[in-house]
Amino acid sequence: MSQYKIEAGTAQHIGDRKEQQDRAALFAAPHAPGYMMAIVADGMGGKSGGAMAAEQVIRTAKMLFDEFYPGNDVKSLLETIVNESHTVIKLAGISAEKEPHSTFVALVITPHKEAIWAYAGDSRLYRFSGPNFIEKTKDHSYVEKLVDEGKITAEEAKTHRMSNILVNVLGSSSAAPYISFGSHSGLKATDSFLLCSDGLWHYFSDAEISAAVAANTPRQASELLIRKARERANSHGDNCTFAIVKLVKPPPEQKNYVVEKMRRAI
Repeated sequence: MSQYKIEAGTAQHIGDRKEQQDRAALFAAPHAPGYMMAIVADGMGGKSGGAMAAEQVIRTAKMLFDEFYPGNDVKSLLETIVNESHTVIKLAGISAEKEPHSTFVALVITPHKEAIWAYAGDSRLYRFSGPNFIEKTKDHSYVEKLVDEGKITAEEAKTHRMSNILVNVLGSSSAAPYISFGSHSGLKATDSFLLCSDGLWHYFSDAEISAAVAANTPRQASELLIRKARERANSHGDNCTFAIVKLVKPPPEQKNYVVEKMRRAI
């Protein structure tokens, strides 16, 4: 029997924007049993451009994951998703005379108890063990560079006037996106992951997110996090989009023996 089962869900709120430009999805690989993907894309570009860019990321991910087979390289898959999405978004922007961009963060869980993730931009992945925060991705943003250089603190970065400036996105006409990878092996029950746009992580500490995910089902955690994010945004909130993946202990096997009366031999 498997040592864990996967519970997962996605959630969205439009916040105080006029349009929902984020996208999130969960996929199974039809040709690779035991593989699953969670993905979040935060679209930018004004009017419908951002929504188009994020939607393209999700479509490309599904198409390529549908063609994934056991033995294929997961990192190569994630890299191809980013590169193909970037090309299509850039071309679509030229034809539509818009400047659509999107961030990207995706997680693949394998049947070999391994988690592999990749991202570009400031959509984040958090990893938890039980109620404990373990790690998170580092934003590809201007303020993150300032934090690394010691010019501002992480808390100051949240309210910095240039906190919305990214140095790495999909769809840019001036530079191809670069991809950051991460992985963790030896997955077990009580491990969990959160993938989210800045419309969520901006309003919480690492410990708050960890506690919310650990103590609740994905649906309950989603409702709690969205409610608190809306309260803290104080009518100035961005699109709020995320996916939660939890590894939980499978229920005990139920023995179901049926005793039937034997027929008499004639």
